[in-house]
Amino acid sequence: KRSFFEKNIDNFERNLELARLNVEKLNKKVMDNIEIEFTKLVEKQKKTIYTVCYFFSKDTDEVNDLFQEILINLWNGFKTFRCESDIKTWVWRVSLNTCNTQERRKKSRVQTIPLTMDIDLYNDTDVKSKQIQMLYNRINRLEVFDRAIILLWLENMSYDEIGAIVGISAKNVSVRLFRIKEQLKKMSNK
Repeated sequence: KRSFFEKNIDNFERNLELARLNVEKLNKKVMDNIEIEFTKLVEKQKKTIYTVCYFFSKDTDEVNDLFQEILINLWNGFKTFRCESDIKTWVWRVSLNTCNTQERRKKSRVQTIPLTMDIDLYNDTDVKSKQIQMLYNRINRLEVFDRAIILLWLENMSYDEIGAIVGISAKNVSVRLFRIKEQLKKMSNK
């Protein structure tokens, strides 16, 4: 005959196994929910992410690589995002930091000569397109930090939002934007 102690150990082991199974089910539900929320975030913010990617590169393959790197960094930080800032601000910041990091790595790599085609698929001949292209060519000659600020400003973000993303005060954003605009005016159309 089994003792009271032995019966309770069996009950305890059964309950422990049920608790472990329940925890596994709960973890799966939480992970499924996190994946759903992350997918919603990417769908909502993919225009922002692609804007940053295209600002750092015009090469489609490189843009896709940057986009993937940003998604990896967003996923890695998504579970620990503390909601201390707006999610849009966080996405901008992760996107810019990822592209800045890739830009630094690219500069340290050996230069390669890309294959080129004689066809310009993006060649627009209207005046507005040429002006926009000229502006982006000038912006691409700015330092990375200044590029980030002007990009955010062109997205109609407030000085406070820009400051939160790049880590400076709104007043400093104002001063830097003034200086950046002056730089852009002085540049030639090379």
